[in-house]
Amino acid sequence: MYRTLEETAAYLGMPEEQVRRYILERRIKALHDGEQFLINDEQFTRHFEQLEHVKALIEEWRNTPIPEDPDIKDED
Repeated sequence: MYRTLEETAAYLGMPEEQVRRYILERRIKALHDGEQFLINDEQFTRHFEQLEHVKALIEEWRNTPIPEDPDIKDED
């Protein structure tokens, strides 16, 4: 599905100028039809999948209990 620059900015949650800069830097692939940029949103699917994977890894890390230190001596 192709989106305009404005729609892509809203989809990504970025300012339009930043998306335009990424297009000009070729960090985002886009077509220019003479009037506007058209961006295929399939290129962002992998990015969002990786973000979800990293979020899951961080959450797993946060929920892992800290192991007891064998060097701690009982003071009693």
